[in-house]
Amino acid sequence: MITQRAYAVEPWTVREHSLDLDVLAQSESVFALSNGHVGWRGNLDEGEPHGLPGSYLNGVHELHPLPYAEAGYGYPESGQTVINVTNGKVLRLLVDDEPFDLRYGRLVHHERTLDLRRGVLERVCEWTSPAGSTVRVRSTRLVSLTQRAIAAVAYEVEPVDSRTRVVVQSELVANESLPGPDGDDPRAARALKSPLEPEEDLAQGHRLRLVHRTRRSGLRVAVAADHVVDGPERTTTGCESNVDVARLTITSVLEPGQRLRVEKLVAHGWSGARSRPAMSDQVEAALAAAAHSGWQGLLDEQRAYLDDFWARADVEVDGDEEIQQAVRFALFHVLQAGARAEGRAIPAKGLTGSGYDGHAFWDTEVFVLPLLICTVPGAAAEALRWRQTTLPAARERAAQLGLRGAAFPWRTIEGSEGSAYWPAGTAAFHVNADIADAVVRYVQATGDERFEHDTGVELLVETARLWRSLGHHDDRGAFHIDGVTGPDEYSAVADDNTYTNLMARANLLAAADACKRHPDRAAELGVDEEESAGWRDAAEAVHVPYNDELGVHEQHAGFTRYQRWDFAGTRPDQYPLMLHFPYFDLYRKQVIKQADLVLAMHTCAAWFEQFSDEEQIARNFAYYEPLTVRDSSLSACVQAVLAARTGHLDLAHAYTAEAALMDLADLEHNTRDGLHIASLAGTWTALVAGFGGMRWDDGSLRFAPRLPPRLRRLAFTLRFLGRCLRVEITADRATYTLRSGPPLTIRHHETELTVREDAAVERPVPLPRPRPAPEQPRHRGPHPY
Repeated sequence: MITQRAYAVEPWTVREHSLDLDVLAQSESVFALSNGHVGWRGNLDEGEPHGLPGSYLNGVHELHPLPYAEAGYGYPESGQTVINVTNGKVLRLLVDDEPFDLRYGRLVHHERTLDLRRGVLERVCEWTSPAGSTVRVRSTRLVSLTQRAIAAVAYEVEPVDSRTRVVVQSELVANESLPGPDGDDPRAARALKSPLEPEEDLAQGHRLRLVHRTRRSGLRVAVAADHVVDGPERTTTGCESNVDVARLTITSVLEPGQRLRVEKLVAHGWSGARSRPAMSDQVEAALAAAAHSGWQGLLDEQRAYLDDFWARADVEVDGDEEIQQAVRFALFHVLQAGARAEGRAIPAKGLTGSGYDGHAFWDTEVFVLPLLICTVPGAAAEALRWRQTTLPAARERAAQLGLRGAAFPWRTIEGSEGSAYWPAGTAAFHVNADIADAVVRYVQATGDERFEHDTGVELLVETARLWRSLGHHDDRGAFHIDGVTGPDEYSAVADDNTYTNLMARANLLAAADACKRHPDRAAELGVDEEESAGWRDAAEAVHVPYNDELGVHEQHAGFTRYQRWDFAGTRPDQYPLMLHFPYFDLYRKQVIKQADLVLAMHTCAAWFEQFSDEEQIARNFAYYEPLTVRDSSLSACVQAVLAARTGHLDLAHAYTAEAALMDLADLEHNTRDGLHIASLAGTWTALVAGFGGMRWDDGSLRFAPRLPPRLRRLAFTLRFLGRCLRVEITADRATYTLRSGPPLTIRHHETELTVREDAAVERPVPLPRPRPAPEQPRHRGPHPY
């Protein structure tokens, strides 16, 4: 139930007023800090108790064999999994000879607060040991958004009522013991035993350093720490190290009113090519830069970075305090996932947990990048440049499959296919069009011609070549793409999936247009006029299956003639279906895991507007809504967008809440493995594209805003073509204000208007056309809200 809350509802913080060890793993994900390069789960400072220890470096992984009962040609032979790298968070505490362990003694008070404006995790704790000594612990933790390699902790301990001897052990720990997967859920990660081989350990003064290397992938990881210690006069320190642990021990006797404070700076680095001395030097240099800023300097830099971010990205929601908090939580975590990834992927869990083995999927391009394009476009560009760096592996994969161009992986860390299940992996070719779509949206929203020339054209060309070789023209000239899997993972290896076909169509046309704009780049890639014309021919002839009798577009050819799933006979505890029924049965029934045709109406809105009308879109939504069980966190936000568009505003509000509270309320019971970054991004999509009605898939910016009854006001800011546009919506008015940049022409519903700097333009918001409320599958309505 969404109504069960673990965190206080506050506009700019996520606050936990007590500690529940039974859900510690979930809170570790919620309180995770990262910058896209370094990720620290919200583990307790002392290291134990813990749910799932986690310290991650984006891209650091280990290889493992993929077992098959029956091998087949083209099956990936090696999988990749994210590993827990050297943990620099740990600050163990001894209080009068007893470990500070919250499982023992008496916990008087415990509060943790994620401050979304300052970008820090704060903790205040008061604990009485079994022997009766009471201490108060305060800590503040950050992962720097300005100094990419740096994370830091300030840790304070003070006695409450009596003289107390305390010992703080600040550690770097490699090869921590990890719990195994929780049950048979395929979304959980595998745990690899001791993946790091030691190469160097050092403890000198207040400085610690460990260097390791992964056994199979050959990646070198270096982590170093430095400390500033402030305590009473007789405070002493000592250090030691071995292959997997480096430790600074700080001892002090504290009177009431005295404090021991430790500021710990931790630098991280990794490489598949650099030598051990070079990696040691790299983290030492990063430490020197962080020490130059100092603890307060790091805090000030973090606040300044986030002040700038919120000024151009904040979403204001009046009338629903929970969604207000949730959308800011979502924006913060999506920023953390991509801000400093710089040439690496944005994984499905970001760097908040090891779920899905740390892999990146197609949802990065479809759900995460649109948000980043409108708020932090440089981060979106870096994610697409990472895709470009993986083109050699994608070309090799396409050739292995007998295709031209590039076949990007369904799931990956380093660029090669990591899925052992080909119907939902290899056959899900739509990932290639998803990447192309993100390229087009980025260029449309930024006007970045250099990016298009250097990166975009190559990605568009190689994916267009894939589609031209994967599809075929029939005797009547129609272009078909057969035997593919669309976004809905309960349908597989089908012909003419509408989402795939329409996204491929857009991909083919975009590639031809980009080559026309950049003939020099096209020539470098060997594109001639004949090839480009072939792309246009295929695009214009793409087949879109339609059932004339029902008056709806089919999810794929023949889908509407399948037998409907027995929803009435399916118990609530049998969801998600994939954990209780064979895929064979799911594949041959009308049951949808996540929005597919409905997603096409969102991503390919311009096509539906050109070749159909609002009534057709409403009929499609009404047909597919009763079939969609939302066994994926990617579905609710898309259904919210289409529910809003078709006038079902209360339903859209409920789906928005489901997407927004996916992790804060642990709706899918797997937040312990990491946050659902795409669903978090989908919260922004539901508000901005749903209630704001924003669309820009044809290169123009247009809005069709409508608010549900519970919301009094929605306001958001976008970056578009060098402008900063603020949109404010109430029940009956929409106001557009250009905060900076030259005049911008947009559309409000069907009216074109031009917005100029500091001259707000208001327009009325029309009422939606009344339509019968669509049904949902039994037991699968939106989560109670």
